[in-house]
Amino acid sequence: MAWKAPIVVHRPTAGGGRRVTVRGQIVGLAHNDADLVEFLRRAGLDEADIDLDDPHLVEWRGGRAHQWEAA
Repeated sequence: MAWKAPIVVHRPTAGGGRRVTVRGQIVGLAHNDADLVEFLRRAGLDEADIDLDDPHLVEWRGGRAHQWEAA
């Protein structure tokens, strides 16, 4: 079985924002990096340990990292 990042930021929705899952559980729809950090904090990650550009922690799907609107 392939290793996967525990946090997935899914492709941007037509209305803007991206669904976020943590270990397979949907935690919300983020509209910016601050929303994403807040979801991760609520999921139990310490803010000092959150690196949104670490591919071992966060997988960005269907768009560039930090892109929140649909292309």
